[in-house]
Amino acid sequence: MSHSNENPLPQNPSEATEQQDGNDLINQFFSSQGTTIPSDFKSGFVAIVGRPNVGKSTLMNHLLGQKLSITSRKPQTTRHKIVGIDSREKSQAVFVDTPGMHKKEVRAINKMMNRAAHSALRDVNLVLFVVDAQKWTQNDELVLEKLKNADMPVILVINKLDTFENKNEALPLIQERAKLMNFAEIVPVSALRGANLEHLRDTIEKYLPYQPPLYSLDQITDRSERFLASEIIREKIMRQLGEELPYDLTVQIESFKTEEATVNEKTGRLKPPCTYIDATIFVERQGQKAIVIGDKGAKLKSIGMDARTDMEKMFEQKIMLTLWVKVKGGWSDDERALKSLGYSDI
Repeated sequence: MSHSNENPLPQNPSEATEQQDGNDLINQFFSSQGTTIPSDFKSGFVAIVGRPNVGKSTLMNHLLGQKLSITSRKPQTTRHKIVGIDSREKSQAVFVDTPGMHKKEVRAINKMMNRAAHSALRDVNLVLFVVDAQKWTQNDELVLEKLKNADMPVILVINKLDTFENKNEALPLIQERAKLMNFAEIVPVSALRGANLEHLRDTIEKYLPYQPPLYSLDQITDRSERFLASEIIREKIMRQLGEELPYDLTVQIESFKTEEATVNEKTGRLKPPCTYIDATIFVERQGQKAIVIGDKGAKLKSIGMDARTDMEKMFEQKIMLTLWVKVKGGWSDDERALKSLGYSDI
């Protein structure tokens, strides 16, 4: 599935004959769905890697045109590999947003996040190495060393282009970063402002192999609605608590039930569909529980309101959300506890 830097693209779609039988089956599937796949269609996996808090999740969200990965100013907001699927007329890029690679592995959760980021480099067709236009750190160096041995093309994405008043100021930086390794391409962008992202999408498409789509063309992620709901809640906690944030927290969905639309027999009125979600916020210490709940429950109520608003936009239906806060000491440094809470390093 991987390609070398020397020859990342097949010379011609017809040359990929070894996959023809499998491709025929996939094309039959899409034909049964009423979709015609062009013979020169491209698809592949694209890992988005970089140090923590460099804008990887923001980049993927804007490339998809839809919020999928949660974002905040807090480092290491992303704890899981998140798959986002961008289907175009003649291509499908399956983005894998990863936790930021970092040197300090203080607890089990940090080790698991690093392993998840490293494993994302296996069996992908292309890597986007995201760096900050204004800052280069030891963690950037750590990622760079990992990528020097990669056997697939690496595109350097220099993020936060909007921090330069004059875009010409970025040219010396681009020239300097080009010396770091043999990048397939260097593309400066502003993920937050959406600047130069269409050019980046075109560049990505150029390096994908000729093959049918890997997922349905209308699919946006391989993650469940339960997972997305838990991530939305965690984002609202991180955004609302700011510096007060007890970093040692996680969210588990206890119940996720959808009631279909019904008609009231007496009034004839339609009751729209509604999803009932019960979620538990786990913290490590009693004092952290008080912070999340807030004075007379005000903070928890505010978190719930904001999370429900985002969920209703994402799931396009009414949401009834109930939040609980519980203490689970030491969960972030216990691999068994992490796995029971839905964390994985693969």
